[in-house]
Amino acid sequence: MVSIKAEEIECDELWGYVGKKQKRVTYKDNPREVGDQYVFVAMDARTKLVCSHLVGKRTSENTVQFMRDLQYRVTGRPTITTDGFVPYVEAVERSFGANVDFAQLVKTYTGDEATRERYSPSDFVRSFPTVITGDPKRVCTSYVERQNLTVRMQIRRFTRLTNAFSKRLASMKAAVALHFAHYNFMRVHRSLRITPAMEAGITDHIWSWGELLSTAN
Repeated sequence: MVSIKAEEIECDELWGYVGKKQKRVTYKDNPREVGDQYVFVAMDARTKLVCSHLVGKRTSENTVQFMRDLQYRVTGRPTITTDGFVPYVEAVERSFGANVDFAQLVKTYTGDEATRERYSPSDFVRSFPTVITGDPKRVCTSYVERQNLTVRMQIRRFTRLTNAFSKRLASMKAAVALHFAHYNFMRVHRSLRITPAMEAGITDHIWSWGELLSTAN
């Protein structure tokens, strides 16, 4: 998908893991393939379209790659809101330059975020909207955070506390790609009453699996 007219984009990362959790990774394991992995997601707040995603480690390198892919797909001057992950600042600058209104929504929680278990979230305290570039008209990540729940409900390998986790990184990437293709083009959004791709003007009908797979090939 290219030339997407998205005015307000929300970005977030969804945690998962491949093979084993990060604390179980040893020197014998491939550090890029095993352990914690994240799904970077960019969603258009109006159409609920997932414009771009990336699966990999939560690193500066992947953050730049994610933002460059997003910049390639959207047109105009979007408003982008991310969480407080520091590498986003450089990634947005390198990808969009001055042609963006960018803000971060920094949230604080009770407890120690660095050592808590990922399936036991701390209590939310408050958020701090921080403008980085331009004049963002709306600073929010609520829609993309709700999308994280949709992923966990519809992709078995992201369900908490099960043995259905991905055994290979390639399998996780394939599962996530299929999910977002189905979500964008085949699944009728409850609030929109049509698919996100139809709301965004990318297509005028609900796609079938055959149509989706033929396009992918």
